[in-house]
Amino acid sequence: MKQSEVDQKLNRTAFADGPRLLADIGATHARFALQTAPGEFRAVRVLKCDDYADIVAMLRSYLADHADITLNHAALAVANPVSGDYIRMTNRDWEFSTDEVRRALGLHTLLVVNDFTALAMSLPGLKPADLMQVGGGKPALNSVIGVLGPGTGLGVSGVIPTVDGFVTLGSEGGHTNFAPADEREYSILQYAWQTWSHVSTERLISGPGMEIIYRAIAKRNGRQVRDLTSQEIMAGALTDKDPLCLEVLECFCAMLGGATANLAVTLGAFGGMFIGGGIVPRMGEWFAQSPFRSRFEAKGRFTSYLSEIPTYVITTPNPAFYGVATILSEHLRGRSGANTLMERVRHLQHELTPAEQRVAQLVLEQPRLVLNEPIADIARLAEVSQPTVIRFCRSLGFLGLADFKLKFASSLTGAIPVRHSQVRVSDSTHDLSAKVIDNTVSAILKFRDQLDVRSIDKAIALVAKAKRVEFYAMGNSRVVALDGQHKFFRFRIPTSAYGDSHLLNLAAELLKPGDVVIAISNSGKLPDLLEAVDVARAAGADVIAITASNSPLAKKASVCLAVDHSEDSTTFLSMISRILQLLLIDILSVGISLDAQQGKLVVEHKAKGEADGRRLLISHLDG
Repeated sequence: MKQSEVDQKLNRTAFADGPRLLADIGATHARFALQTAPGEFRAVRVLKCDDYADIVAMLRSYLADHADITLNHAALAVANPVSGDYIRMTNRDWEFSTDEVRRALGLHTLLVVNDFTALAMSLPGLKPADLMQVGGGKPALNSVIGVLGPGTGLGVSGVIPTVDGFVTLGSEGGHTNFAPADEREYSILQYAWQTWSHVSTERLISGPGMEIIYRAIAKRNGRQVRDLTSQEIMAGALTDKDPLCLEVLECFCAMLGGATANLAVTLGAFGGMFIGGGIVPRMGEWFAQSPFRSRFEAKGRFTSYLSEIPTYVITTPNPAFYGVATILSEHLRGRSGANTLMERVRHLQHELTPAEQRVAQLVLEQPRLVLNEPIADIARLAEVSQPTVIRFCRSLGFLGLADFKLKFASSLTGAIPVRHSQVRVSDSTHDLSAKVIDNTVSAILKFRDQLDVRSIDKAIALVAKAKRVEFYAMGNSRVVALDGQHKFFRFRIPTSAYGDSHLLNLAAELLKPGDVVIAISNSGKLPDLLEAVDVARAAGADVIAITASNSPLAKKASVCLAVDHSEDSTTFLSMISRILQLLLIDILSVGISLDAQQGKLVVEHKAKGEADGRRLLISHLDG
């Protein structure tokens, strides 16, 4: 089958917005897949991280094989703490901005989560066939679950049940101090101390850690050996039955049992302890006979406490895909209010007959009406026959309209997807009000996804050190300029707003280096505004443009804060671009205020004897 035909099949997914890119990126290997439906992962591929200069190059390499696929959403699990937009990987010389990667790949959504947070999120959905139990009893229902797994590092996490789902713990528990349990382990710790002053659990219970244990035990046993990789040690133990390798593997599993027990008593993990990662699953049945479980239960007075807690090895391939897919799905559901049945109707709409498509369109545009009206009214509003309504329901797999309504009602849960809808002359006041609000919300959500945070940072930095800020705007954007002047005045920055074509040039001629102009225009093409910006730049001032990207105004500016929303002047839609411009003013204001409170905006007073001061956000002056 040709790749284009494969991609066409992948594009036909259960998701209305196409397949979703998932990745589990470790320090050594990265695993990729396209999710086409809940629990369905296609085009799975494993890449070596060493083959790529950075994460974008690796992502593009995978996506190059699927050029015909339209991707909107992606989620990556990385072997690293994740606490913000900027990621610096611990076990790999890679660093990146999540937002920059999203824009580089042209995605609407990109989530980056810790790999063991993703693995933990997969646990509630794993089936018995996905696991190998190693000792213990039955898991307690609605109880805390623990997970850890050695690979290049040691991932640690937990899952806490809540009323409406599960909460995962973003943990770096692998970096706790290693605690030896016997004389041999103490000698290994002493060996490691010769190189590292702090020896974490991850330092020894990991792939590289197994290699340290091998060298330490060899030295303790008085043997001269060549260095082996963790893969060679495991092969030596499990295949060649080499005594030294077997001792190393037994010691490794005992250490893992102790670390697992520590996590179990810390979390109170009566829901079970799960072992993942890239090492233990490869041990197969041998692991069940290893010292792991006996060490797990060797807890003195807490032996009986731990003996009831089951321990499992996760044997299903790529379990993190399930977790990262769940996290992405919940994120998208929370953002849009979408529900599975609405997605299903939208996705299958093109496969219905023309008459059934009219029913589908009515469901998508007026879901509450379809839910509440009888079949006769639904048929009349969709301009179809009543049997067509029944056929529509059966095409979706329901017994009839009553069955469809029952499932539809339970899936709505009070939230209707926010999307753009055309305002029509025939719309009632209720309908046009809802559409105007929904269109604005839809534009705001799209604007949020496309926000260029680097440009905002640059704009905040310019305003923060500005000696004077002037707002230039004409027509509808003048209101935004006045709002900006009102807000920026509270920072005690000399601020003015001009909207008259004659005054624009006069004001621009008086500017000096260190001053900032914020020019606001939806089109970015007004000749008078462009001329004033040229004068301001010639005077040495910086210009921040709030306008459409690639417009003449954007090209003249020092920084462009793009607002790419096309207004439809033929309808009764509100001026959404004005709302987006106001949002940018608010974002700048909050950013400057936060910087001021952190003490970053120090004003350099040149007057003799005047102490340095700070620009602070002064109290509201609501009128």
